[in-house]
Amino acid sequence: MLDSLLDGLGILGTSPEMLALFVGFGLVVGVLFGFFGMGGSFLVTPALLMLDYPAPVAVGSGMAFVFGTAVIATLKHHDLGQVDYKLGVIMITGTTIGIEAGRASVYYLESLGLAGGIISVAYVVLLGGVGAMVTRDALKNNGGGGIDHEAADKDLDEYEIPEIAKTIQQTVRIPPMVTLRGDVRVSVWVITAVAFATGLLSGFLGVGGGFIRMPAMIYAIGVPVPVAVGTDLFEIVFSGGLGSYLYGQGGGVNLGIVVPLLFGSALGARIGSAATAVVDADGIKIYFGGMLLIGAIAVGIGEVGSYVGSPTLELVGLVLVIGAAVVVAFAILYTTISSLRQKRHQGTTVTD
Repeated sequence: MLDSLLDGLGILGTSPEMLALFVGFGLVVGVLFGFFGMGGSFLVTPALLMLDYPAPVAVGSGMAFVFGTAVIATLKHHDLGQVDYKLGVIMITGTTIGIEAGRASVYYLESLGLAGGIISVAYVVLLGGVGAMVTRDALKNNGGGGIDHEAADKDLDEYEIPEIAKTIQQTVRIPPMVTLRGDVRVSVWVITAVAFATGLLSGFLGVGGGFIRMPAMIYAIGVPVPVAVGTDLFEIVFSGGLGSYLYGQGGGVNLGIVVPLLFGSALGARIGSAATAVVDADGIKIYFGGMLLIGAIAVGIGEVGSYVGSPTLELVGLVLVIGAAVVVAFAILYTTISSLRQKRHQGTTVTD
């Protein structure tokens, strides 16, 4: 009976070592996914390619994994009241249009023979630029990155809106206006413009776009960090679902890969999502920014290796980004456990 079930899921032919590897990797990516609201395809797909899976299977299985993990993480963020569905629906509309424009730009540049170089440079610059901006802002606000336990307990209405978002909200007052979670009032046109811009970059770079959308919702629209994470995951449910369906139609989804990955991420995503309610906003920004900075370095090394024809450098780039993911995931878990212990200790002291 069990063998029939495993065979139906495509797992029976997978070795125990590979199953353990996929479950462990799914756990790590799930923690990052739930904590940052970022898709895991930028980690999963390169890893599958390194394991010699065909490109369509690596991309399609990565998309299916992203979809499943996004559903799990979104449900947890929903329980925490950190998903703004109104914002998510507006963002999905603008993002879809932007993605199509980005894809058209890629095909145009490809016809000129410029696509590969421009996209690689843009990817490194964008990862590094966003990572540096978010990290600098978090360190400036947090006095060096320590965990502010009082800030972690704030209601969404008490989060400080970044100055950039305040300026945009005060300058652009074109109706219709909407009120978002965290008592943020902003023009629908601002949300649509941000969604289009992030979608354009997403379609141009060929990524899910979580590392672009999450900071854009914080700094351009002004929503609280936990809401930006939860709403971004809500959007990924739709983009990941569509992508995995399209790849699945062509046989690009291998359930023998996806199921064990999801088994690990089912726990990891809920842990990462719950951690956003414990770790303060600046703590989330610091981890997020650091992850992007390391990603920029890793991608840069990989691209140099590809340009000079050095498989070693390409491998170093991949190992660096996966190693960083593992380190950051454990750092999130450590910070969360430390925060909970300190709160418990403070509660015990007050009771005494």
